[in-house]
Amino acid sequence: MNVELTPLPGIGVRRMFTTAEGRRVGVVTHRPGGRRDLVYESHDDPDATCCLTLTRSEALALAGLLGILDVVTVAEPSCT
Repeated sequence: MNVELTPLPGIGVRRMFTTAEGRRVGVVTHRPGGRRDLVYESHDDPDATCCLTLTRSEALALAGLLGILDVVTVAEPSCT
C-alpha cells in the first residue's frame, strides 16, 4: 500500500492512501499543536473532502479501536 505524503505549507502534512474499494482516506497533521484531521474524499466527487478533527486522546482511542498500540508524535527535522 502506498501512502502519499503532501506538505501543506503553513498547515502541516497530509498523508493519504487509497483503500481496496477505491476510497481515499488520510490524516492531516497540523503544525503547531499537532491537531489531527481524519479526511476522506467523496466517492462521487474527488474534490469534495469530509473531515473529522481529533484531539491526541481521540486519535489514540481510534488507534486502539483499529488495533494499533500507540500513536507516536515524531518531530520533523528543521531546515537550516
